[in-house]
Amino acid sequence: MTEVDAWLEHRADEMADLLVRLIAVDSENPPGRALGRCARLLSEAMDGLGLAPEIIPLDAERDLDEPSIVRGTVGSGERILYFHGHFDVVPAQRRAQFTARRSDGRIIGRGSADMKGGIVSMLYGAAAVRESLADGRIVIHLVCDEETGSVTGAGHLRRSGMIDPRALAMVTAEPSGGRIWNAARGALSLKVAVRGKEAHVGQADRGVNAFHHMLHIARPVEAYAREMAVEQSMVVPGGLFGGGSNFNVVPGDAYFTIDGRYHPRVDLDRELERLTGIIGQAADEIGADVSIEVTQQQPPAHTDPTHPAAVALAEAVGDVEGAPAAFELCEGILETRWYDQVGIPAFGYGAGLLDVSHGPDEYVDEAAMRRCAAVYARYADLMLG
Repeated sequence: MTEVDAWLEHRADEMADLLVRLIAVDSENPPGRALGRCARLLSEAMDGLGLAPEIIPLDAERDLDEPSIVRGTVGSGERILYFHGHFDVVPAQRRAQFTARRSDGRIIGRGSADMKGGIVSMLYGAAAVRESLADGRIVIHLVCDEETGSVTGAGHLRRSGMIDPRALAMVTAEPSGGRIWNAARGALSLKVAVRGKEAHVGQADRGVNAFHHMLHIARPVEAYAREMAVEQSMVVPGGLFGGGSNFNVVPGDAYFTIDGRYHPRVDLDRELERLTGIIGQAADEIGADVSIEVTQQQPPAHTDPTHPAAVALAEAVGDVEGAPAAFELCEGILETRWYDQVGIPAFGYGAGLLDVSHGPDEYVDEAAMRRCAAVYARYADLMLG
């Protein structure tokens, strides 16, 4: 057992207690509640670990509860390694998920895997090497809105120049299950609105049925989704849909969403042009009145697994886990993209499991959480020691 391993094992209950307290803060997003309370709890924990926290208030385009970034620093020197995480969580299936349970070596509760458990690993991993960083510093960024696009939090880091492009690397504690996500898909999301004309059901022939028009437009979009799946890009039409005013009225409006996660090799601008063309052609065929809103367009991210920063992370994982690390494409999008955009090698690595994240029985394994903290500490030692 290394000195870092021993330091972390000695603090096993302390780490678990912090995660239990973080889970108890119901920082659901949407709607974006309790973000300020969660930020203050994180700042208090970071202060106790000697991580020099500061809370940076943010302006938000929508009504979030005290949106903020918690930023911390360990070490000194010009060389930077970023640890990045988010403290918002997806809405719970039931309120009991905010009362964490410890059972059979697991901590069960909303956000345990995605990614409050990962944040605990990062904080303790950074604290474990606080006294041994010889030539550089770890900068910790914890943001509040990853689950709703991250434009307010991580976007602020990018817009305000708080991400130094000279940094050696970035790692975020997403639930990769011990694998290294060196690439992530891009995102493209649309809302398609159809306008018709309302009429009484007894005079349906005098109305224009927006629902019928929506169905006609959605069919070629479904065909497009099947085509993209063959190319390792996932597109979901109709994740949200609706419209109309009552069961006995010809619907005068209808809408549906299209949400895509595209392989890094795909040109998102080209796919947006294709999608709008498919929708426009279908609308013209029946004279439908349609508008398209682009609700999200986020680029993919990719770091070559032969990059020295990737090799070092794989070495850190191997040293702790005793087995070679696997590099994989993340099936969704990651905040690595904000760092990748300025040329920083960026990775997702965490103890949580994607399979249980966002689910009713979300959990994180306590021993894996401590091993993950040891990986972060080892990575910092390799990059900055």
